[in-house]
Amino acid sequence: MISTRIAHRSIAVLLTAVVALPVGGGVAQADPVPAAGPGETELVPGVPPGPYQPWQIDTPDQALPPKVYTPTAEEDRVEPQEAAAGTYALVEYVPIGDAVAKVTCSKQTGPYQRSVERWLKLRVDGKQSAADCKAIRAFQQKEGIKPAIGFAGPVTWARMQLISAKKNPNAAGKCPVRSYRVACVDLNRQLTWVQKGRKVVFGPVPMRSGRKGHVTRGGWHKIYWKHKNHWSTLYNSPMPYAQFFDGGIAFHAVYGSIYTTLGSWGCVNLRLSDARKLWSVLKTGDRVYVWGHRSGN
Repeated sequence: MISTRIAHRSIAVLLTAVVALPVGGGVAQADPVPAAGPGETELVPGVPPGPYQPWQIDTPDQALPPKVYTPTAEEDRVEPQEAAAGTYALVEYVPIGDAVAKVTCSKQTGPYQRSVERWLKLRVDGKQSAADCKAIRAFQQKEGIKPAIGFAGPVTWARMQLISAKKNPNAAGKCPVRSYRVACVDLNRQLTWVQKGRKVVFGPVPMRSGRKGHVTRGGWHKIYWKHKNHWSTLYNSPMPYAQFFDGGIAFHAVYGSIYTTLGSWGCVNLRLSDARKLWSVLKTGDRVYVWGHRSGN
């Protein structure tokens, strides 16, 4: 299920991170991606690992369509357990050299440098400068992104995407407007929301979609089964508030950061509170529309 190359690379980076960073009772989360900065080849979580960010090579997804049945009232009365405090903390991925040195202002060019410069109305040249770092750092401090070292990483850019979409997530008209509810899944911006007509009735909220080779399939789908306390048949792991819409692909919560550099195995991963609210908004038979592609796919 996991290639030897990916597994070995993940373990090697994990060991490096554990040695380099202070021990905080856990291990770092998610596979890193290549950094854009000169001399840097990997990105790692920029804060000491902790129990709120468990290491997960993979996410709890369903490989095949689940066995559909009608849950009893007694089963549905049981709510999924709460996530540990800090589970969804905004932890930026930074060059390992910056993490080890605990720099206050990164000199490295981030993978989202141009996009972040443009969003902050800075000079757009795709190169990190002292002014860039100061502005990015101020944004990170305001939004609670750690470490706030001015590195233009994926979490910083994801936060900017969410802020920009708050007023009108469908400003570009990518999600079809219908008289009925449509759950919109924007793979480009890694956002999801629900609209009925032109009114947004849920979200937008951040999400994590499928990785390369296991992408969340585009086009129209339909919610065909809801299972509040579903467990993955692939990893024997919880998939709270699962709402299946395409074979084994579902909206569901994960007990770990959704801001990882590696995507899911196809499911749309959500924070627990978002998945719980979405559960109350969508009904069986509601339509789902997916478009775009996740960065790196």
